[in-house]
Amino acid sequence: MPFAKHSKLAGALALSLGLALGACGGMPTNKSLYSVKQPVVERSNYTFDVQSSQSGLSISDQQRLDGWFEAIELGYGDRVSLDDPLASKAVRDSVSQLAARHGVLLSDGAPVTAGASQPGFARVVVTRSTANVPGCPDWSASSDMNYNNATSPNYGCATNSNLAAMVANPEDLLEGQKGTGETVIMSSSKAINAFRDQAPTGTQGLAEGQTGGDN
Repeated sequence: MPFAKHSKLAGALALSLGLALGACGGMPTNKSLYSVKQPVVERSNYTFDVQSSQSGLSISDQQRLDGWFEAIELGYGDRVSLDDPLASKAVRDSVSQLAARHGVLLSDGAPVTAGASQPGFARVVVTRSTANVPGCPDWSASSDMNYNNATSPNYGCATNSNLAAMVANPEDLLEGQKGTGETVIMSSSKAINAFRDQAPTGTQGLAEGQTGGDN
């Protein structure tokens, strides 16, 4: 009987220890105020082959390419490039004009894509980036077991997920837009120059019919 009681006690202790260790798996460990889960940017390449010649794209190829641009909803944030073995300027100009209708400029160089275009054909490549935050939302941790006074693994999920969903160009999450700053300086100094160039009130005297005091 004493042995049976001892066995039951040992089993209870082992069970409680196992539950305690299992609960530690959901314990927060991030002691900083940085969110663990960050937006991830993924790129996808879409290809379209057109006949290449020194005279440019035919009317039918132009219609096909423009229809493809509309089907994939080409727009801001997309990157359009051309892989043309003949390096035809006429073909490049044609693709550039079609892409410009959708507000996209033709980029220099083209990424490596699967397969190869047939001889006499050029490949139009559209690179599209998307952003998402893997693992969000994450409610795996329990606040009752937060012995490290750490932030929840779900911390920052809402902000980062909204940012990834709303950013117009996901590439901006990797590298911001580049600029010279000239436009910003000119715009900000316009109001200052107007204030400085404005003649002080009263330097030209009073207009006819006005007096300097109350009647």
